[in-house]
This record gives sequence, structure tokens and C-alpha cells, in this order.
Amino acid sequence: MTAYYWLQQLAEYRIMIRTLEQMEEKVLALKKKHRVAIAWGQDINTIGAVNKAVKKGLIDAILIGKPAEIRKACKSEGIDDRIFTLIESDNESHASSEAVRLAKAGDADIVMKGLVGTDKFLRAVMDKQKGLMLPNAVLSYVCAIEIPAYHKLLFITDPAVIPFPDLDQKIAMARYAIEMAQKFGIKKPKIALIGATEKMSNHFHNSVDYSVMCKMADRNQIQNCIMDGPLDIFLACDKKSIEIKGVETPVNGDADILLFPSIESSNPFYKGLMLFARGELAGLIRGTEKPVIVMSRSESEKSKYFCIALSCLMA
Repeated sequence: MTAYYWLQQLAEYRIMIRTLEQMEEKVLALKKKHRVAIAWGQDINTIGAVNKAVKKGLIDAILIGKPAEIRKACKSEGIDDRIFTLIESDNESHASSEAVRLAKAGDADIVMKGLVGTDKFLRAVMDKQKGLMLPNAVLSYVCAIEIPAYHKLLFITDPAVIPFPDLDQKIAMARYAIEMAQKFGIKKPKIALIGATEKMSNHFHNSVDYSVMCKMADRNQIQNCIMDGPLDIFLACDKKSIEIKGVETPVNGDADILLFPSIESSNPFYKGLMLFARGELAGLIRGTEKPVIVMSRSESEKSKYFCIALSCLMA
């Protein structure tokens, strides 16, 4: 390989965002403020994350919920609630609809889930007349997770929205993840299509979908990626396992993106990383007119803040 090739590889390595703090630095450097509407925004973790984002100059925040409870939560954390715009709402469903309405009307750039249940929140986002869905789009979720045990950020899809994605939905999931990874400076991300084993088998119906997707990637129908599967987690993310098993794969234990066949597999995986491996994440719903932040109500303030920063990057 030529010296020019290695210089190009080095340049790409340097511009690649490898941590969530580096992602935050890139967003801050853009010096562009966005308006975020938070549905039922009265829990301490959400308020803490939003407060940090406001003070950093990333956003102006609109908290929709019960003002008395919001002020009480702010007071308990020593936060001045006057830096927020407060809109009163009687219940979770109305708060979600109001957040979506503000975005639809151009009065907010980003919509965020607070203490509201995910089903009620997404019902407002997906409303056929008043929601934020793009025409004929697939609604899906992509997140970037920072794990101390891995040498770079790991993008995961879909741990939150599609229970059992079909082929078309998997293709959309891959494209959304590629688009997000490219925002992090990864020009041609490596995508591992995750299974229990690397062997094709009639017992795993996703093997057929995976073979179609790999052929589409080869023919540039799914662009700007290196794709292989099925692969297990070891082959996707551990170079030593490649050597031990003797399996040839272009992902080569260096995956940027893990695409899972179901929520039942991806959701426990990513929550396990958060709980046991000290992971922090930044994630978004894709397929909408404007960025939509959906997180578990138990997620940390830090992860919620990084989700806000990511939404500003993707807006």
C-alpha cells in the first residue's frame, strides 16, 4: 500500500470521533443553538441534563408538564427554573402531543421524552395527521455507546422501536446507522449483522435477510459501508476471536455498527452494557422530520445530556 494511503488513513483516524465528549466538543464548535421541547419534563435526571445543555449554550429548553413539580425538582437540585420556558400540561399524553405540535409548527427543533411512557410519547410522534413521521419512512432507533472495554464508540440498532424487523426495516436501520456514523467522521463504517453464530442456518430466519443485505452492500445498493453477517459478538468486536476461530470477515473484529435481529436481543445487550460495563450512550429516533430523543426513564443524567448533544449534531 502507498504512503498516500496510510496518510489518508491517519487523517481519517484523527477526525473520527471516538468518545461522547469528543462528540460534545464538535457540537459546541458549531455554535448553533437549538430549541428543545421536553414532554413531561419534571424528573431530576432530565432537568439536570437539560440544565447543562442550556448552560453550555447548546439549546433553549421548553419543559412541558406540571410547573409546580418542575420548580420543586429544580429547587432540590439548585437549578434556576427561570432559564427554562414552562408550559403547563395535565397529563403525559397531552404533554407529548404539545411537544410534537411545537416541533411541527416550527417552534421547536428537537422533541425529547421526559418522564412520559415511551408508548404514549411515540403515539404522538407517529400520529398520521399531527405527528413527525417522514412519508413512507421506517421509525427506528440508533445509539452510540461508549464502553471502557472497547476502543471506539459502538453504534447499535434497534434496541427500542421495532420488535422483529423485516428485511426492508433492517435495510432502513442500516442506512440510518451509516448516516449517523458518518456524522462522527466514519466514512465507511463496518456493520456486523448480529446472530448467535457466524454460520448460515435454516434455524435462524435472519440468515436469509442478512445474505440479501450483504449482497446489496457488495452491489452498492446499501452504500458507504463494509457489511458482513451473520456474526456473533466476538467476531464483530474482538480481533483475537478472529484469529482463534480462523473466520475471514471484512468486519475483522473491528465493528462500528451492530445491527440486531430483534429488540429481544438488542435491548438486553445495550442495557447490560449500561449497567455492568459502565457504558454511556447517545441515541435518537430516526425516520422523523426533526430529531426525537427517546430514552429509558432510568437513564443517567449524563446519557440524557449526550442524547441532547447528539440531536444537535443530527439536526
